[in-house]
Amino acid sequence: MASNVLGRHLALVGFMGAGKSTLGPVLAERLGREFVSVDAVVEERVGTPVADVFATRGESAFRELEEAAALDVLTRRPPAVVELGGGALGSAGTRDALAEHAFTLHLEVTADEAWARVAASDRPLARDREAFTALYGERAPLYAGADASADDLESSLLAAAGIRFAPYVEARGDAVVADARAAEAQGIPAVHFVQSKTLGEAERLWEALRIDRSSTLVAVGGGTTTDLVGFVAATYMRGVDWVAVPSTLVGQVDASIGGKVGIDIGQGKNLVGAFHWPAATVIDTSLLGTLPDEELRNGLAEVVKTGLLAGEPLWELGAEEQVRRCAVFKAGVCLRDPQERGERAHLNLGHTFAHALEAASDYTVPHGHAVALGLTAALRVSDLDDAAQTVEDVLAPARVAVDRDRAWAALQRDKKAVGGRIRLVLLERLGEPFVSSDVEPDRVRAALDALIA
Repeated sequence: MASNVLGRHLALVGFMGAGKSTLGPVLAERLGREFVSVDAVVEERVGTPVADVFATRGESAFRELEEAAALDVLTRRPPAVVELGGGALGSAGTRDALAEHAFTLHLEVTADEAWARVAASDRPLARDREAFTALYGERAPLYAGADASADDLESSLLAAAGIRFAPYVEARGDAVVADARAAEAQGIPAVHFVQSKTLGEAERLWEALRIDRSSTLVAVGGGTTTDLVGFVAATYMRGVDWVAVPSTLVGQVDASIGGKVGIDIGQGKNLVGAFHWPAATVIDTSLLGTLPDEELRNGLAEVVKTGLLAGEPLWELGAEEQVRRCAVFKAGVCLRDPQERGERAHLNLGHTFAHALEAASDYTVPHGHAVALGLTAALRVSDLDDAAQTVEDVLAPARVAVDRDRAWAALQRDKKAVGGRIRLVLLERLGEPFVSSDVEPDRVRAALDALIA
């Protein structure tokens, strides 16, 4: 079964009235893809509505046309969001094409809900309630073979990214690597306990593994753990599957989502890495209950960052809804731009300043604290003083005592710099980020110095 939609069509299946034609175009927009309805392709080819095909040629003739259209659409590139009719999975050829070319998402609906939605329509198979209900039962086993199920936009986006909210014990793999604190709190046995995300730590983990290419690694912990394990999974035996189980707020709203993995070296953070999307990300918000307040504050900085990018005060939501909304937002961005060739760079809002502060402190400044300061600097440079004040009110980040020249040198070495020009993610206004290399170095230096005690 497919793990996510990367490199595949997102195929929407489900019974009549499940909402495929309503949700499909919205999903396509959120994923930056074309929306294609197989029924519409059939109608374009024969020049008449589907209902007329049923009436004049019969259902068997329609199914042949439907299968031909589905096979054509599913073998096209680039990947699209494809809506298939309620009976399309009756074709073995269509099912084979879905398995090869698509991530199949079942949109769930009850028989009663479906009838209420389509009874007044002109659908040829929605004329008799008893026959309709019987057909619902006949088709249900076909939908059970989908890669995932969903019932709204948010759950569809999460499913498309391979993210599910579930108890952490549902994560499946052949070897567990964990953060020592998370493992102790949950009683999790592991083959390796992560201390840092360095080359030395990666080498120790490579040596400790006793798995083959068909195996799956499970990473339980915060961003350090998922970054390291994802990197090791990307490189061990030239790539094995892995599952992320983020146990911190930073991990659940940001670090574990999107497949960016890596390690730190002396020159800076995450300078050695890869894109290796997890086979699954299992988010269990109950794990947050074991975190100290300082760790929750660190995670809140990423929640605020996401809210600024989305243009919504996500930091005002309850904890579980914060996590869900942030995960949905980042999943959408990363699915549209999985290799960070465009808008995914916006997720670095505040991080250019933050990474400089972390490097200048030899990484003793917590990441969330540095991000909180970095956000205020980016917003000041964006001339959004009110937003910067909001960040300060919500996060209250104290200035840090680091060497100013060392921080400035680290900022100039930032991996997002191009041709010696510092690239910053800024905001035109809330919800409208952009990347700029045009800010004068003196202004960037002043914004950085304002963060240092």
